[in-house]
Amino acid sequence: MALIAQEIPKVGLVMEAAKIVRWLKNVGDAVTQGEPLVEVETEKAIVEIEATASGRLTQILVQVDQEAAVGDQIAWIESAEAQLASAAPAAPRTPEPKIVAPAPTTFAARIGGRIRSSPVARKLAAQHDVDLGGITGSGPRGRVQLDDVRRAIDVPTKKKASSAAASASQSLSPMRRALARAMTLSNATIPQFTVERSVDWTVLQALRAEFSAKLTEGSPKLSVNDFLLQAVARALIEFPALNATFSGDPDSPDARVLQASGAHIGLVVAVESGLLVPVLHNVEQFGLVEIARRRVDCVERGLKGRLKREEVDGATFSISNLGAQGPDRFTALINPPHSAILAVGRQRDSVVARNGGICVRPISELTLTVDHRIADGRLASAFLARLVEMLEGRDWRLE
Repeated sequence: MALIAQEIPKVGLVMEAAKIVRWLKNVGDAVTQGEPLVEVETEKAIVEIEATASGRLTQILVQVDQEAAVGDQIAWIESAEAQLASAAPAAPRTPEPKIVAPAPTTFAARIGGRIRSSPVARKLAAQHDVDLGGITGSGPRGRVQLDDVRRAIDVPTKKKASSAAASASQSLSPMRRALARAMTLSNATIPQFTVERSVDWTVLQALRAEFSAKLTEGSPKLSVNDFLLQAVARALIEFPALNATFSGDPDSPDARVLQASGAHIGLVVAVESGLLVPVLHNVEQFGLVEIARRRVDCVERGLKGRLKREEVDGATFSISNLGAQGPDRFTALINPPHSAILAVGRQRDSVVARNGGICVRPISELTLTVDHRIADGRLASAFLARLVEMLEGRDWRLE
């Protein structure tokens, strides 16, 4: 019997493991390659994983609420060709493979003599002359994580926490744990700088009301985020150097800046367990109405845990807008491997000078955080200036 393994694919740069949330098929059910097979919880969202082959689901290896590392086998699918062959008289069936769970690791797992560890863990261990081989890895399959190295460094001096403090501690959810991992990676490995600019929303507010009056019944309501998405997409196309991701070790000749073919933008959404970043692809191709429709659809399905893999991956740039209740200004960390993130402060009435006079205008502070490996201050400043020019102008595509 020809069996094909269903594995956990990698979603995003820092994903190491995922938790099974729900199997969408039962053992014995027919499956089609590319159709949703299982829902898993990653650091970004609950996403659907598609079947890797067409045939019949013969065995589920990882049950609901259990975790599996990237690349782990979680199920077996009997291929459609094998089913056709077995329908005719055939030799006795080969027993289905048994999966033996690996024994718990006491020390860091090794791969071909190399200790399994994250890049930031190796860097910190080297800085403090810590032997990774003597550390018990808490990550998937014994992988040494950054916190494992920190604990090894702190052991000689760290005092035990009081029982009261211990009872108040809470374990991290998979999303919060991976968010912490991603932000640690961002802060430790990405040289980041920021540029700021104020934006006047006067014209945009008037156009938003004008466009909204033209919308047909059932059309989604236009939000400021829709205008931001369209403007950022246009700016990324004009400044392709920022529409990119950095790949590899800067010290290696294999290091690359990979430019994207379209504007793929992540929109940061706060949820109870962390942050959700649904990705809208090829935003430059759409008008405001279609952008609004896609944004509403992605966010709603994201909050319900119904995003697909491609809807949480592939972005080069992200937007974080904390809305009316947010701060006047803030700085956001880049979500690896994105090139930049735009932090949008709340709109507030401000006294400004215009044409030699004083007036009150709705103003927000924009803070652009940029990966210095990809761009420098001059390019970032030019990008932000062009973005503000678009947001304050009248050149918008509605349909």
